Amino acid sequence: MRMSRTTLQITALACVLATGVAVAQQSTISTLRPTPPTEDETPPPMRPAIDTDIREVRNYPEQPPVIPHDIEGYELSANFNKCLSCHERAATGQSQAPMVSVTHYIDRHQQVLAQVSPRRYFCTQCHVSQTEDAPLVANTFIDIDTLIGMSQESE
Repeated sequence: MRMSRTTLQITALACVLATGVAVAQQSTISTLRPTPPTEDETPPPMRPAIDTDIREVRNYPEQPPVIPHDIEGYELSANFNKCLSCHERAATGQSQAPMVSVTHYIDRHQQVLAQVSPRRYFCTQCHVSQTEDAPLVANTFIDIDTLIGMSQESE
């Protein structure tokens, strides 16, 4: 009996997945959790957000800017967006806050809109407030300017 190509591919995929599950069960999984998820733990208190008007330097060109102020209690729902009360194009003259990027007014079909695009409406999907916390994992990221400087020094 001859197996179809699709059946053969599905069988091969099932074998690969089964092997992967067996290997994963044998190895130890590292985690950032201090206790197993089955145990109750009192979470540490929330750290206060950095609340300054100083703009943080971006590490790469497409990095969304961080939020330089506290947003505790801000409503971000389908009915209202507190961020836009200061950062929307029409509000920046009064608030003196930076206007959201013009890319936020372009929809997925590259059409320019009068209002913020629905896909850019929920700000905290990309933008975050900052706290004075120590990193949870080691970070060896080097921004492009530092990398270029290192390569020029070595020449």
